[in-house]
Amino acid sequence: MAVKPAVVHFYVDADVLGLAKVLARLRTDVTFPGDPGASFHRRLRPACPINSTAVEDEVWIPETARQGWLIITRDRAIQDNRAEILAVRDHGARMVTLASAEATTVWRQLEIVMCQWRRIEALLEEPGPFIYSATRTGLRSEPLGT
Repeated sequence: MAVKPAVVHFYVDADVLGLAKVLARLRTDVTFPGDPGASFHRRLRPACPINSTAVEDEVWIPETARQGWLIITRDRAIQDNRAEILAVRDHGARMVTLASAEATTVWRQLEIVMCQWRRIEALLEEPGPFIYSATRTGLRSEPLGT
């Protein structure tokens, strides 16, 4: 059977690399820094152009925005991280942050993502820039400032 190229929709950041590897084994549309690519479900996911977990926010955020990917990351205090907020805003990026204090282990991160998956997936239809904070019980839009 022929293998078709996979279309990547989600970039899972290095700060939740364990979660990234779980999701990327289950879905062909998820990539992460250093992802060598994969072939499964008759789809071929290319290697991630962000080839290291050490790439700075100022580099990977613009690249994910250019690719049109929705970012999944972890930042319990996203509203205090002005540089990251500015990078999202300035490049039109789309980000969901696992902001809950509960997001401390891969299992708990997976629980948050799975509880909110349909809402996260629906964000693919929304234009950036935006940041949403995700918990097990909901998504909340974060201010991007001016």
